Amino acid sequence: MPLHLPQTATAPFCPSEVQGSVPVPSGVAWWRKLALSAGPGLLVAVGYMDPGNWATDIEAGSRYGYDLLFVVLLCGLAAIFLQWLAARLGIVGRRDLAQMARDEYSPAVCRLLWVLAELAIIATDVAEVLGAALAFNLLLGVPLWLGVLLTGLDTVIVLSLKGHGFRQLEAIVLGLILTIGLCFAAQLVIAPPSAAGVLHGVVPHLSVLSQPHALYLAVGILGATVMPHNLYLHSSVVQTRLSARDEASTRQALRFATADTVVALVLATFVNAAILCLAASAFHAHGYAQVAEIEDAYRLLAPITGAGAAALLFGIALFASGQSATFTGTVAGQVILEGFLDLKIPCWQRRIITRALALVPALAGVLWLGEHAVGRLLVFTQVVLSLQLPFAIWPLIRFTGNRRIMGVFASGVVVQALAFVLFALIAVANLWLVWNWLGAGA
Repeated sequence: MPLHLPQTATAPFCPSEVQGSVPVPSGVAWWRKLALSAGPGLLVAVGYMDPGNWATDIEAGSRYGYDLLFVVLLCGLAAIFLQWLAARLGIVGRRDLAQMARDEYSPAVCRLLWVLAELAIIATDVAEVLGAALAFNLLLGVPLWLGVLLTGLDTVIVLSLKGHGFRQLEAIVLGLILTIGLCFAAQLVIAPPSAAGVLHGVVPHLSVLSQPHALYLAVGILGATVMPHNLYLHSSVVQTRLSARDEASTRQALRFATADTVVALVLATFVNAAILCLAASAFHAHGYAQVAEIEDAYRLLAPITGAGAAALLFGIALFASGQSATFTGTVAGQVILEGFLDLKIPCWQRRIITRALALVPALAGVLWLGEHAVGRLLVFTQVVLSLQLPFAIWPLIRFTGNRRIMGVFASGVVVQALAFVLFALIAVANLWLVWNWLGAGA
């Protein structure tokens, strides 16, 4: 099956940018191949630590301490499994998830899937806008509405990186991820978690989920963790690694992609777990069980811990979180547009369109609901993502289990069964989350 390499190369970080690809020669040492293969996992990992995850993790930690830590870890495992399937589709099928859907489904179905995927991209970008705007507000004291407008500056940053390719993008994202990780590591030093509490929290105990609000938060963590656009993105960016196409080379590419995915998403899971543990040690342990807003967490950190640096590090991590996902959102949007519609536009146009569509609802929500509505708006973005998620997982499972597409690399019975159980669990959980959210808003 031929490797899909679109012909145009018009703008930064587009999936069609052939010059951004990274050859993985067969005649070099395995560790060199592993180093060259690493990177795509970073681009998807940022979606698992974006501001949309923060509100649920903070409330879960402040209200229930470490009791829901196992939910974060299980969601991380689910994310690794689904991204592993997406990477396999891209490496073996030589088509990303959107392109494969265009090949396999009718035009009407493709248009429906495209609309749903675009809504997911916009919802994700709204979360990045709100997170970065809140960081501007907390760190610099600017009004939230002005912070929303300032997030438009990242479009200029993206455009200034024109022509630098995927390797440079991956380096930038790695720097932002390390910033987030180091900030939370430092905060956990300032407000160390209870070792006994962490050990208790990592062991699954379903009794805590008998409490309705705990179950609601658990489903919210699930809905905020598994991101639909990341499945499209990952199946595309793994194809930037160019290796031989024989069976042995393909198996090796799959092993390297698996290692890249696991390491990157374990780091993302650590960040989400660190947010919950920080909330548990700083808030729950000191009797603050009702902290549900990001700005409340920021303002309480310094007086509770006695260290002004804790709040500063929290704000910096929030800003880096919003910015890191901005870069990959551009690539994911282009993948979806080219894949479903076979329509190619320069990435700078895609960036401007996506950010404009995100700025309008974010600004309207802040002006209409007030500056303390960020938490509600972030929850709304996660509901939109929840509605779209099953429509990305179902074709991924079907395509990776199809021997006509995957050949000898098609998913076996056990993998297929696990995938369908996970699909059913995620679909039911997300529908439950949406039903409760609609009920709360009624």
